[in-house]
Amino acid sequence: QVQLVESGGGLVQPGGSLRLSCAASGFTFSTTPMSWYRQAPGKERELVAAISNSGGSTNYADSVKGRFTIARDNAKNTLYLQMNVLEPDDTAVYYCVNLMGGTSGQGTQVTVSS
Repeated sequence: QVQLVESGGGLVQPGGSLRLSCAASGFTFSTTPMSWYRQAPGKERELVAAISNSGGSTNYADSVKGRFTIARDNAKNTLYLQMNVLEPDDTAVYYCVNLMGGTSGQGTQVTVSS
Protein backbone atom coordinates (compact mmCIF):
# COMPACT_ATOMS: atom_id res chain seq x y z
CA GLN A 1 0.00 0.00 0.00
CA VAL A 2 0.98 3.63 -0.35
CA GLN A 3 3.30 4.67 2.46
CA LEU A 4 4.91 8.04 3.13
CA VAL A 5 7.25 8.45 6.09
CA GLU A 6 8.45 11.94 7.00
CA SER A 7 11.54 12.64 9.09
CA GLY A 8 13.93 15.45 9.94
CA GLY A 9 11.76 17.70 12.07
CA GLY A 10 12.81 19.11 15.40
CA LEU A 11 13.39 22.21 17.48
CA VAL A 12 15.46 24.97 15.88
CA GLN A 13 16.20 28.59 16.73
CA PRO A 14 14.95 31.42 14.51
CA GLY A 15 17.27 31.83 11.55
CA GLY A 16 18.24 28.17 11.63
CA SER A 17 17.83 25.42 9.05
CA LEU A 18 16.30 21.96 8.80
CA ARG A 19 15.99 19.41 6.02
CA LEU A 20 12.90 17.25 5.93
CA SER A 21 12.80 13.92 4.11
CA CYS A 22 9.92 11.76 2.98
CA ALA A 23 10.48 8.12 2.08
CA ALA A 24 7.85 6.88 -0.36
CA SER A 25 6.75 3.34 -1.20
CA GLY A 26 3.78 1.46 -2.63
CA PHE A 27 3.41 3.55 -5.78
CA THR A 28 5.46 4.70 -8.76
CA PHE A 29 7.20 7.66 -7.17
CA SER A 30 8.99 8.80 -10.33
CA THR A 31 5.70 9.50 -12.16
CA THR A 32 3.93 11.20 -9.26
CA PRO A 33 3.95 14.92 -8.48
CA MET A 34 4.54 15.51 -4.79
CA SER A 35 4.14 18.26 -2.26
CA TRP A 36 4.73 19.40 1.29
CA TYR A 37 1.87 20.77 3.36
CA ARG A 38 1.93 22.08 6.90
CA GLN A 39 -0.58 22.60 9.66
CA ALA A 40 -0.04 24.92 12.60
CA PRO A 41 -2.09 24.68 15.80
CA GLY A 42 -5.54 26.16 15.26
CA LYS A 43 -4.98 26.70 11.56
CA GLU A 44 -5.95 24.88 8.38
CA ARG A 45 -3.47 22.74 6.48
CA GLU A 46 -1.69 24.82 3.84
CA LEU A 47 0.42 24.04 0.81
CA VAL A 48 4.09 24.84 1.33
CA ALA A 49 5.67 23.61 -1.90
CA ALA A 50 5.01 21.26 -4.81
CA ILE A 51 7.20 19.56 -7.38
CA SER A 52 6.53 17.83 -10.69
CA ASN A 53 7.33 14.16 -11.20
CA SER A 54 10.62 14.96 -12.93
CA GLY A 55 11.58 17.72 -10.52
CA GLY A 56 11.74 20.22 -13.35
CA SER A 57 8.88 22.35 -12.08
CA THR A 58 8.33 23.65 -8.57
CA ASN A 59 6.08 26.16 -6.86
CA TYR A 60 6.01 27.66 -3.39
CA ALA A 61 3.74 29.48 -1.00
CA ASP A 62 4.59 33.17 -0.93
CA SER A 63 5.48 32.90 2.76
CA VAL A 64 8.38 30.50 2.08
CA LYS A 65 9.69 31.67 -1.31
CA GLY A 66 13.42 32.25 -1.21
CA ARG A 67 13.80 30.34 2.06
CA PHE A 68 12.56 26.81 1.31
CA THR A 69 13.57 24.46 -1.50
CA ILE A 70 11.67 21.33 -2.51
CA ALA A 71 13.59 18.56 -4.27
CA ARG A 72 13.30 14.88 -5.05
CA ASP A 73 15.52 11.90 -5.76
CA ASN A 74 13.54 9.50 -7.93
CA ALA A 75 16.27 6.86 -7.69
CA LYS A 76 15.81 6.81 -3.91
CA ASN A 77 12.01 7.38 -3.88
CA THR A 78 12.59 10.30 -1.55
CA LEU A 79 11.19 13.83 -1.34
CA TYR A 80 13.02 16.63 0.46
CA LEU A 81 12.30 20.07 1.86
CA GLN A 82 15.30 22.25 2.69
CA MET A 83 14.18 24.99 5.06
CA ASN A 84 16.46 27.95 5.72
CA VAL A 85 16.09 31.17 7.69
CA LEU A 86 13.34 29.58 9.73
CA GLU A 87 10.85 31.82 11.52
CA PRO A 88 8.53 31.16 14.47
CA ASP A 89 5.58 31.27 12.03
CA ASP A 90 7.04 28.19 10.32
CA THR A 91 6.19 26.14 13.41
CA ALA A 92 3.83 23.38 12.29
CA VAL A 93 3.49 19.71 11.53
CA TYR A 94 4.83 19.14 8.03
CA TYR A 95 3.26 16.49 5.79
CA CYS A 96 4.46 14.86 2.60
CA VAL A 97 1.54 14.46 0.17
CA ASN A 98 1.13 12.33 -2.94
CA LEU A 99 -0.65 14.70 -5.33
CA MET A 100 -2.14 11.89 -7.41
CA GLY A 101 -4.00 10.11 -4.62
CA GLY A 102 -3.94 12.68 -1.85
CA THR A 103 -2.23 10.32 0.57
CA SER A 104 -0.10 11.88 3.30
CA GLY A 105 2.27 10.60 5.92
CA GLN A 106 2.01 10.96 9.68
CA GLY A 107 3.84 14.27 9.63
CA THR A 108 6.95 15.60 11.33
CA GLN A 109 6.90 18.40 13.89
CA VAL A 110 8.95 21.53 13.22
CA THR A 111 9.24 24.01 16.08
CA VAL A 112 11.04 27.33 15.64
CA SER A 113 11.70 28.98 18.96
CA SER A 114 14.45 30.63 20.94
